[in-house]
Amino acid sequence: MSPTDVVRPRVVLDLERLRHINCGLGRFCLNLTRALLEPGERSAASCAIDPVLFLPQRAGRYLEPLVSALRPRRLAVPEIRKEAFVRWMRPLARPFLGRSRFDLWHVTHQLSKYLPVDPRVPVLLTIHDLNFLHDANHRDDPARIARKLAAIQKKIDRAAAITTVSQFTADDVRAHLDVGGKPIHVIPNGMTQPPEASRVRPGFLSEGPFLLSIGNCLGHKNFHTLLGMLEQLPQQRLVIAGKKSTPYGHHIEEEIRRRGLGERVLMPGEVSDNDRQWLYEHCEAFLFPSLAEGFGFPVLEAMQAGKPVFCSRRTSLPEVVGEAGFFFESFEPQLMADVYHRGMETVRQTDGFAARQVEHAARYSWDASAAGYRQVYEAITRASGAGDRALPSPAAITHEAACAA
Repeated sequence: MSPTDVVRPRVVLDLERLRHINCGLGRFCLNLTRALLEPGERSAASCAIDPVLFLPQRAGRYLEPLVSALRPRRLAVPEIRKEAFVRWMRPLARPFLGRSRFDLWHVTHQLSKYLPVDPRVPVLLTIHDLNFLHDANHRDDPARIARKLAAIQKKIDRAAAITTVSQFTADDVRAHLDVGGKPIHVIPNGMTQPPEASRVRPGFLSEGPFLLSIGNCLGHKNFHTLLGMLEQLPQQRLVIAGKKSTPYGHHIEEEIRRRGLGERVLMPGEVSDNDRQWLYEHCEAFLFPSLAEGFGFPVLEAMQAGKPVFCSRRTSLPEVVGEAGFFFESFEPQLMADVYHRGMETVRQTDGFAARQVEHAARYSWDASAAGYRQVYEAITRASGAGDRALPSPAAITHEAACAA
């Protein structure tokens, strides 16, 4: 087979979550797909798959201009493809299946409701987190936990391999689910270039220093612990940015009123990307006491801006933050304040601290993530027989042959 005759593995990328472009899973789908499709310095390796984009209606616009340039195959996301329907159709369809259309189906998150109709198509399952195991609301409802684990177990049973975004999640999966000896590959998420910061201070924030926390107001974010900490820091203000129209958000607002912190704790709700970047760049420090994170983008976003990060030592956060952050070992208010004081003293005494934070965040790139997924795609398709016909050595693939639509 000559390089120009190479048939690349046809890999379906489940991008259904692009319908929720501003959520974490939507951003994961967007950024990983861009990195997989975009030609770069790796030339041939950049396009070593024949991608099939499993896209919601009108979601292709988020991947422009790559979609127009590469013209990848697309697969619509009709309701009838949901596994709840397909599992009943599959036995009836099996006798009529011809040659398999796809070499691999990448289920990009554990909540997906879609699997291939053809049971012969290998599946790669990405599990971002099992946060419900670490959420107090779920711990009080073991039946709910059991249902969620059972739903993920069905996908694991169907998968040829599993990827996770952190070692913590991989360990969580092994501890609570039966992987049956299937490989688990840890591929950390990447960081995008930050948006341009707003040129003016957000209207909700008056002049003066402030601390920052970001996230939707859900119980596992543990924001209420910051109120007690702030009472020990009488000269400071705190901004908690993110969706606040939740039961936990209402609880936080009530606590702010009860403690008389209305002038010092600001909850502006969701903010624009530009305002969020302004907050990162102008805060004195970033606080993140979360109890459950599959990865933890906000801590790295703060580091991109050169800021000190104070966070919990829970789930994936120690792994992602490493030695570049300061950790709350307790959520007792005075102890949290002590960690803050010691940390800020270290910041003042450390030359080049901001540059070190930026360097740490830069270790996480979507190019590296995409390279990791390509290796897993190749391993699965080779094991299933598709790779032998599809992937000669990367050196034998020309840029034009590999990246042509």
